[in-house]
Amino acid sequence: MTEERNPQSTLAEAQKDAAPAQEKLKVVCIEDEPEMIELIRLILGRRNFELIGAVGGREGLEAVRKIKPKLVLLDLMMPDIDGWEVYQQMKADEELSHIPVIVVTAKAQSIDKVLGLHIAKVDGYVTKPFGPQELLVSVNKVLGTKL
Repeated sequence: MTEERNPQSTLAEAQKDAAPAQEKLKVVCIEDEPEMIELIRLILGRRNFELIGAVGGREGLEAVRKIKPKLVLLDLMMPDIDGWEVYQQMKADEELSHIPVIVVTAKAQSIDKVLGLHIAKVDGYVTKPFGPQELLVSVNKVLGTKL
């Protein structure tokens, strides 16, 4: 005698066995220009990233503490708390110190990049203006993801 299966339980089992939808990686962008946040959201949104924008350093630190994202994109020149102060506070906080940071800034001087990458040890450095591909390459390199 063969065992009859309930079609609904079979469907439920199949759905349970199916691969879950890929979860979007959360990225916090700390920037004082809302237009730049929207541009970055547009670029990353097409690639399985969820961008959370924060205008200014204070708001950015709050967002990072609350969300604990996979990555932070950080502008350096902001009116309330500058990017280096945000970075130092993140690295001093045990819960945030492991989160990688890519500096996204108009400070394009070689010395600024050297200070960021070799002295401060940020994970990446992208200068404005940048192309979409340049940002994606940097994000994927830091996170070990594929384009």
